[in-house]
Amino acid sequence: MAVIGAGVAGLTAAGLLAGWGVEVSLFEKSPFLGGHAIQLGCKATDSCVKCGACVAEDQLMGVVRNPKVSIHAGTQIEAISGQGPYQISFCSHSPLVHADRCNGCGICFQKCPVPGAILQGQAPRVGPYVAIRQDLCRFFDDGACSLCRETCPQGAIHLSAGTRSGQIHVDAILVATGFAPYIPSHKPYGYGLFQNVITSLDAERLLREKTLMKRPSDGRLAGRIAFIQCVGSRDARQGHPGCSKICCGSSLRMARLIQSRQNDAQIAFFYIDVQNFGKDFQCFYANARTSIEMIRAIPGDIIRTEKDELEVIYFDPETKVSKEAFFDVVILSVGLLPSGDNKRVARMLNLPLNDSGFISPSGDDRRPSPAGIYTAGAATGPMSIAESVSSAERTVFQIIGYLGLR
Repeated sequence: MAVIGAGVAGLTAAGLLAGWGVEVSLFEKSPFLGGHAIQLGCKATDSCVKCGACVAEDQLMGVVRNPKVSIHAGTQIEAISGQGPYQISFCSHSPLVHADRCNGCGICFQKCPVPGAILQGQAPRVGPYVAIRQDLCRFFDDGACSLCRETCPQGAIHLSAGTRSGQIHVDAILVATGFAPYIPSHKPYGYGLFQNVITSLDAERLLREKTLMKRPSDGRLAGRIAFIQCVGSRDARQGHPGCSKICCGSSLRMARLIQSRQNDAQIAFFYIDVQNFGKDFQCFYANARTSIEMIRAIPGDIIRTEKDELEVIYFDPETKVSKEAFFDVVILSVGLLPSGDNKRVARMLNLPLNDSGFISPSGDDRRPSPAGIYTAGAATGPMSIAESVSSAERTVFQIIGYLGLR
């Protein structure tokens, strides 16, 4: 059995299938397992808010310890042939960091002269903790720089690049390629130009690293923070008319988390409408509205002032006039788009894509998949962590029936 994609859906499916005694080959193109879900931090304040952030790491721990799961990280699927069983051809890039030696001390980050050349893993209990991008590392240009290798106290970095090609035969394939976050460079909000305009995923990483929401530009504590919803979703002009479903809940939980850590933080929430999320939505939303300024408008522009503030310009539908508000940090809640691998893998497997570019879910009678081919998680459309887990569980039930295990 092959599972393509090691996000929360792929990890859930791999663990469950292994529990049924199935030998699983888990493929992930990234050097790190866990997908986007592993980057999310817990949103609990005084009690659990059912954000699901802990689920990805728990699933990951179970999979890496399971002897029935063979993990192929940093691996690209090259071709798939057959009609069941299937032959998968793949190419793996040798890791430049020994996962069993690296302890995540961070010295290589401090010494590397090229921003972004060293990537940091987000799973605190599962290595590798760092990976090196060959396309940015100067060692692979002319061999002139090897500071990371020379200064690593664990001797974990070896800088010996190489690839390995392989083939396996499997009875079934599960596609769990996940989603891609929208990159808001083409929106009039200054993302990529203004340091203090960040995406929701950027904010997740900042809160995990620094606990408090600080301005990336100078490290100063952010007192006034704006969340802007539907950036890259519900936008027909960008070609993404659908709702990403999870952004409202994720952003409001993050806003409440920030306020619990920074009592004097002033937060404004710009939105079209708030999507229902979770069983306790009404109670949570009512509490959130007591401390968060809810503004039912989507800003048209953001300007950086001479004082290095962010001036957000929006049209107030109640007063029918244009208004300005000033913030230290603006967080763009970016939409969920189809993974770049969706189209390529779908072509290999003759899987249908829907109008938004996501792969049709397993069991969709209107667009049936080939025998032994299944899909799960956000590869089929935007969904929360809990929904991704449920999707994987349902699909595994179908797979074990196909394999004759029940």
